[in-house]
Parts: sequence; structure tokens; C-alpha cells
Amino acid sequence: MTDLEADLRKAVRGEVGFDVTSRALTTMDASNYRRVPLGVVAPRDADDVAAVLEVCRTHGVPVVPRGGGTSIAGQATGTGVVLDFTRHMNKLLSVDPESRTALVQPGLVLDRLQDAAALHGLRFGPDPSTHSRCTLGGMIGNNSCGSHSVAWGTTADGVAELAVVTARGQRLRLGQDWAGAPAGLRELVDGELARLRTGFPELPRRISGYALDALLPEHRADVARSFCGSEGTLGVLTEAVVRLVEAPRARALAVLGYADEGAAAEAAAGLLVHRPLTVEGMAADLVPSVAALPRGGAWLFVETGGSSEGEARARAERIVRAADVLDAHVVTDPAGQRALWRIREDASGTATRMPGGTSQPSRAGGGSEAWPGWEDCAVPPRRLGAYLRDFRGLLGAHGLRGIPYGHFGDGCIHVRIDFDLLTPAGIGRFRRFSEELAELVAAHGGSLSGEHGDGQARAELLPTMYGHEMVALFERAKAVWDPDDLLNPGMLVRPAPLDTNLRFSVLPREPVDVAFGYPADGGDFSAAVRRCVGVAKCRTTPSSGAAVMCPSFRATGEEEHSTRGRARLLHEMLAGELVTDGWRSTEVRDALDLCLSCKGCRSDCPVGVDMATYKAEFLHHHYAGRRRPASHHSMGRLPLWLRRVDRVRAAAVVNALASVRPLAALAKRLGGIAPERRIPRVATRTFSRWWEGRNPRGTGDLVVLWPDTFTEHLSPSVGRAAVRVLEAAGLRVALPPTVHLEKPPVGDGRTVALDPVSLLRGRGRVCCGLTYVSTGQLDHARAVLRRTLDLMTPVLETPAPVVVLEPSCAAALRTDLPELLHDDPRAARLASRVLTFAEALERLAPDWRPPALNRPVVGQTHCHQHAVLGDTADRRLREAAGLTGDLSGGCCGLAGNFGFEKGHFEVSRACAEEQLLPSVRQAPREAVVLADGYSCRTQLEQLAGARGRHLAEVLAEALEPESPES
Repeated sequence: MTDLEADLRKAVRGEVGFDVTSRALTTMDASNYRRVPLGVVAPRDADDVAAVLEVCRTHGVPVVPRGGGTSIAGQATGTGVVLDFTRHMNKLLSVDPESRTALVQPGLVLDRLQDAAALHGLRFGPDPSTHSRCTLGGMIGNNSCGSHSVAWGTTADGVAELAVVTARGQRLRLGQDWAGAPAGLRELVDGELARLRTGFPELPRRISGYALDALLPEHRADVARSFCGSEGTLGVLTEAVVRLVEAPRARALAVLGYADEGAAAEAAAGLLVHRPLTVEGMAADLVPSVAALPRGGAWLFVETGGSSEGEARARAERIVRAADVLDAHVVTDPAGQRALWRIREDASGTATRMPGGTSQPSRAGGGSEAWPGWEDCAVPPRRLGAYLRDFRGLLGAHGLRGIPYGHFGDGCIHVRIDFDLLTPAGIGRFRRFSEELAELVAAHGGSLSGEHGDGQARAELLPTMYGHEMVALFERAKAVWDPDDLLNPGMLVRPAPLDTNLRFSVLPREPVDVAFGYPADGGDFSAAVRRCVGVAKCRTTPSSGAAVMCPSFRATGEEEHSTRGRARLLHEMLAGELVTDGWRSTEVRDALDLCLSCKGCRSDCPVGVDMATYKAEFLHHHYAGRRRPASHHSMGRLPLWLRRVDRVRAAAVVNALASVRPLAALAKRLGGIAPERRIPRVATRTFSRWWEGRNPRGTGDLVVLWPDTFTEHLSPSVGRAAVRVLEAAGLRVALPPTVHLEKPPVGDGRTVALDPVSLLRGRGRVCCGLTYVSTGQLDHARAVLRRTLDLMTPVLETPAPVVVLEPSCAAALRTDLPELLHDDPRAARLASRVLTFAEALERLAPDWRPPALNRPVVGQTHCHQHAVLGDTADRRLREAAGLTGDLSGGCCGLAGNFGFEKGHFEVSRACAEEQLLPSVRQAPREAVVLADGYSCRTQLEQLAGARGRHLAEVLAEALEPESPES
């Protein structure tokens, strides 16, 4: 332990983390930059903050305040001690509806404030797209804005008072009329009045530099406002009084279509006379699908408010009539508006992957990866069209691509550009472009930063915007507040060069040897890890309406259990500076331990990070040649054990032994199974054995029903029900590998002899390899999958689709199979054949109508179905059957082997208690509990005593009874 760490542990009551994990989690924010801190402190209160500052001042170590870590210019990184306010100083202290103010701590997430204010018909005006995870302290530090700034301004407009601690321990209460000003600040301003009155451009989104003009007499010498946007360089915020605004009771969203981006930009400023709430713009090259948008090549999202839906709609329609547009939609349905806004809010992530080249990420310029750095320049709104034309020209001159979008009504443009930040030549072009763009922004009377602050990305170029004299004045102001340069040095004044400390420079130059193919990342695991740009949607809190990602973070609240946190640790593992033992790292292993492999990040993460795959990859290398945990043998090889039980007809014996508590406890201890769990019962008659004794029906299209391990051995009733429904729909059902046995399959140049009887008894059974993949036994998984492809070759020579009832197995076949066996063309062919139960009915029996059930449903969409398969067909099938209501999001928490593993029970239960179990408990008595996944049904039974059923079972029960001989 260093003297610094020891002194901090003595001085503060909050957590002090100088371990590898704590440091690795804070090396980066959402920018291109990386700095390795000495340690991280989570202060409990202002006294702790003052104590940290005193200790660090004594040791000459800088301090960096950090909120949600979503800053895009590098200002939330540092080499000293990082203050993490999200753990303790994260409370909403009070809301006063009379004065329309709230008292908040710096670590409070914005959405929590909005939820509390909404109870009084109020809200905080600024709302960045990261509203579900950004903190008020970070917003104040960066003077954040958001899409509603045309109506409610920036964070500085919403700040009334600030409590701060200076680097030398002085506690100040900042406000107007010089309230809280440190000694010397007034004298500095009084001596520079002329410069302050003439040296700042007039535009709504001028965020760059220090807001010293807020200290002018005509602005009531507002010290609190001048502090906003100082990026933690002047003092450390401990409390804030923020102003709230009245929230409209109803809103309407007018989506206006224009021919191109330039036309939309030219039109934006003219709409401000109608006093809209937003004027947001984006072009077609950012939008994955334009099906929900009006005709056009670019769109403005113009939101209006009113006391009623009719009033809001009338205002929106008035704007449509006044605008010269190609086409327009007005949306008043809240769900429809949320879907449209999600396109805009995810843009900061989706824009990092350029269209048309995602399979070949660039390693030397151009290519598909795009990065921040010039994320949010702003110009006067009336000049936006001209600026965008010049900006596009500059991109072309440098051979770069970017997709502008953002706050057109305020003249603020977001863009991610496909800089090559991996090679010296690419980094040189990054610098040249940055310098020329700074000149272009200044020529248009703009600000280098219009929202996210200067940080390291732009501070070096502030003289281009302000001139050297004004920048020198900024340095003098910094010295008044922080004479020792203790707070976030290298930001805003005396900045580090913009092309140093780049986070990519520490990554391997050559691709790492891996098992998965990573087709979307050119086969490069480093490129896959680089996908995480830090926007931290995985840190979304439950109250913010999270879908699936990231259940373990929502259960623990710990950064290391978020998708971003795990990606950061993998980044540091590849870098080898902090995490020095590579694939053997215990820090990475422990962070991945609570990953449920739900794959929610694959769909919910704006850039498609797939942590389940990364976890499997890591475990594969981590345990190579080493002893594995017992659970990897007991549950990772579950298909093998269950087939052996079936082969010797021992299911009844196994069930009897499992019912004896001492024997069950011993089995769980030996198998690495959580003692709180009950061992599930094994079916005494497998699905395949039932199939053998049945007379198949149906004369229509052939479908091959996949006998997954769970349906085969643990829930054969699901398979029996699916057969009944598929045949009732007129389809002909077969099981592999009993299709076309007269034509033996040939795979990899080998002839595979097929014995139908032995195959049905378990030798050579098809398997998706799911349990091997989830435990990182990838060599076994590949062997199982190659054997499966050999057995399925006859099926692949027919047009028959493969219907998979268990969502996790279907997802494994769709994604893991082609990514693990990327060298075998049969893998992609089988993956393309996989259909869910509902998809099969919709595509192959479109005229069939399910029985009318007319009952409400409750439960959840399986996480793998949400992330990989999609549930549109399921929704339509439920609607056709009269099953009403939506299923909840979230994760059941069992997630295959995860919830059964020793040490995971509490997190597993917490995940289930977030959404699934409350929805079931609150459901009406007549509701049908739907759960297509075996894990979901098991969790419901063991934690809530509720019987969940597969949709096939629910439909089968409503069919006419089968004859006994069937």
C-alpha cells in the first residue's frame, strides 16, 4: 500500500480503491482518450471530498471528479485520484414544487430527478440522450444541453446555486451577485470588462472555455452559472439547487421530411418562431430503417407541447403547414414517439459503425469504425446550412466520412468520423483535420464545443476560437480558483495535445488468436472490444425502462458488472499495462462471473457489443489446460449427463435420489450448484421416445423440429404440444436425424454412418452446443456442432426449415454456430434455416388461425429472443389467439447455468425481482403465465411457485383432444 492510499483510507469514510479493477474501470470515459489513475475514491459526503483534496494536495496528486463517465472529450479521465460520486453522493435531497427547485447531489442520475419532478408536473429542462445514466454533477461540469434546449436552455440556465469545495478546502456556496466567489475573482473580472463584453460569440450553444461573461454586472455576476462547464477544473461540486420547469401535459412529435440534410438544416432556424420544444435533425445515412419515417433523405424531429393531446397535435400540425417539406408525420401516441426518439438517442452509438463496411473495420484509415473528437461543434442556427456544406467539403478533402445529426434548432451538430486512430499516418490526419475544422467553426462564428465540453479533444484549439489573450485570461481564472493546479489538470487550460493519450494506442497491432469468427469486426477481437465507446446505455437504471441489458448491473449497481465495465477490463487486458496476466486475469474473470450471457447487449447496446460471446471467448482461454469449476462439468456438459441417464433409463432413480435432502445437498456441493436451488426433475419419458411411439400426422410442408436438450429431457410436454399445434396447422413434422436416412450425409469429406435406432437413443444426437458455449468450453462446442452439421446435412439438402422451441438454443444456432464454425459453410446454412415456433406458423401456415383463448397474459420475452430472434411473430400469434397484454422486459435471472451456479443465487433472484416476478404477482388470476424458456419456467416455479408455460402448450390445450392412438 502506498502512502497516498494509506492516508486516504485514514481520512475518508467512503471506499478507496487502488486495486487493478477499480483503476481499470476508470481509465476511459466515452472519448478517444485513456489515462490510468492511481486510485478511485467514492466519497460519502462533502467532508470526504474535502479530506480527499487535503490528502492529495499534500501528496501533490491531481483529483478528477467523475459522474456517469459519459463525457466525450476526455475530461472524466486522469492520472491521479478519481472521485466517483455515483456510489454514495447520488441522492435527490428535496423537491420544492412551490419554488420549482430541487436540491441534488452530484451523482444523482438525471432520470431519477425527472421521475420525482414529474409527480409535481415539473421537470429539469436539459435532457441529454444519456439521460438514463448521466449525472447532474457531470451535466453541470460539461454544461450539458439535450434535445429540448431550444425551449429550456442548457444546464447553466437551470442552475440556481452550487455548493463546491475548492482545491484548498474552502467551502463555497455559489450564486448571483458574486455569491461564493473566491478571493481575487471579482478583481480579475473588473479589470477585463471590455474583453469579456466583446470576446464571446453570441449563440445558444457556446460551451467552450470558461463562461466568464456570466460574471459581468449586466448578468448579475452569476458565479454559479460561470462555474457550469468548467469540467471539474475549478472546484468539486457537492450539492446543487436546480430550477425546474413546467412539463407539458401532452406532447406531439412532427417528423418533417426533406430532400437532404442541407435542406433540413436551412429550415430549422425558421421553425423557432413557433416555439417548439425540440428541433432535432438527422439524415438517412444514420437511420437503420426509414419505414417509420416520412419520405425524404433527412428529417427534423419537432416536438410540441400542450395541455391536451389535441392542443399539442394542433401546434404540431401548424408547424407542418408552415414548413416547406416533402412529407410529414405527426405522432401523438407515446409509444410511437418513444420508438422514434430511440433512433435519435442511440445515434451516438450507432454512428460509430459506418454503413456499408461493418465487416471490415479499418486498421489504416477509412473503413467502418467512427469516433468522437468533433462531436458537437455549434454555429449560429441561421448559418447551419452553410456550415454543414463546408463541413462535408472538409471531410471529403481529407478522405473522411461522418454522419452529422443533432440539435439543428440550436445550430449544434454531432458527428462521429472514421478517423484512423491506430496508425501514425491516421493520427496525423486526425490532427490536421481538427486544426482546419477549428478554423472553419470560428469562421462561421461558432463554438468548438456546443454541448460536451472541450476536454482534451478541443482545448488545445481554443486560441483559434477565442484568441490567445482570452485563453490567457482563462488561465488566470483557473489560477484564482485552483492555484496549485490540482483539479483535472490538462483540461481547458494548458491542455495536453489532442493527439496524445489515445486509448487505441495501447492495443495489440495484430489480431489476437481467438475461437469465434467475429465477422462484424473483421475477425479481430480487439476491434470487437473497441466497439464499446462508453455511452453506457448498459448502466440504465430499472426506473428508466430498461429492456434486457444489463441485468447484473441493475442488480448490483456496480460498474464492473455493466457491459461497459467488462469491456473496459477486456480493453485493459489487451493493453497489458494494468491487467498484466492476459487471458489468465482474475480481475476480468471476476467481472465476467456475473454476466448472465443474456445477450441483451447484442441488441440493446447501440454499437452491438456482445458480452456473452466475449465471456465465452475469455473462459475458453482462461481455463485452457487448467482445472475448471465444478459447474462447468456438471452444467456445462448437461446434454451428456442427461443422455447417459436416458440411455440407462435411470430418470426415476435420479429423481428419487434428488428428493433426498442429504443426497441432493451432496450432489449440489460436488457439482458447484447453489445450495438454495432445487434440482429439476428429469423426464422419465423423453420427447424422442414419445415421438417413436406416435403416428405422425400432417401432409403439408415439412418442418424439422429440433429436439433441444431441455425439451428432450426436462420439458417434453413442450415438444408434444408443439407437434400437436404444428400438425393442426397442416404442417408435416419430422425430427432430426430421421429425415432422408436413405441418403447418408457427407461432411468435411467424411461419410457418417447413420443408425436411426442408436441415434434416437442418444449416440450422435444433434445439439446446439449452448451449455458448452456459455461455460467457455469452445473446443467441445465446436466438436458437438461439427457432429451436428454432419447429422443435419440431409436436412440441409432439403428446403425444410428447422423449428427450435427453446429460445436460447435457437439463438445459439443463429449466432454462435456460424461464428464458431465460420470456416464451415454448412453452419451459415443451418443458421439461416432456424425458425422460432411462432415464425414457423406465420411463414408456413399463414392461413391457419389459432384457437381463441381470450385471456390476458403475463410473463416476459426470453432474453435471447429479445436480443437475437425477435418476437414480432410471437406478438402477432398471441394477438390472433386473443392473448392480450404485453410481456415484461428484463431477465428471469436464471439464464441457463448462471442462476444454478454456487454464489449466484442472490443476484439471480434480484434480476427476477426487478420485472418478471412483480408482473406475475400482480397479474389477474385468469392470466396465462407465458415463458418459452426452460430457465424462465424454472425460475418462476422455484421463486414464485408459478407455473409458466410455453406458447405451444397454451395453444395445444385449446385444440380438440387427440385420439388415444395418437
